[in-house]
Amino acid sequence: MSVLRKKYKETIKGELLSKFNYKNPMLIPSLKKIVINMGLAEASKDKNALQDALRELSQLSGQKPVLTKAKKSIANFKLREGTPIGAKVTLRGVRMYDFMYRFFNIICPRIRDFRGFATKGDGKGNYTLGIEDQLIFPEIDLDKVKRSQGMHITFVTTATNDEECVELLKKFGLPFKR
Repeated sequence: MSVLRKKYKETIKGELLSKFNYKNPMLIPSLKKIVINMGLAEASKDKNALQDALRELSQLSGQKPVLTKAKKSIANFKLREGTPIGAKVTLRGVRMYDFMYRFFNIICPRIRDFRGFATKGDGKGNYTLGIEDQLIFPEIDLDKVKRSQGMHITFVTTATNDEECVELLKKFGLPFKR
């Protein structure tokens, strides 16, 4: 069992139960999945950019990413329906907790001028944060990186509002602004 899952079962559940006074223990928020999404605008011009991004995303997540394709054509963006425009990975179970542990304890301290993440979620119990550069991940080989690429990391929880979601992620160890 991973460190964070054990911490959740032993301490975090009890703390959330006492703070929010849930009538049923099944109402205690938990983490369902983590989705890592990488948009690739330059993939239409450079096919190597798509392969590089897929390789880097698979290295930092530990599983094969899925290509996301354009749903409809947009002439102003020179975008055609079915063109690959991004990649995503959905982490669940052991890989989710392992990634979360590495992200909170190894990767966040490597972010330059980092003062914490904002405490605003999407209003429905999910939290998304943006990373500007993939070079903060130690799994990625710096010699093979040709371009800087950002990504969005979404923490999907069973919480019903932002307050519960932020409190859950705070207990797990996500550094928020004071």
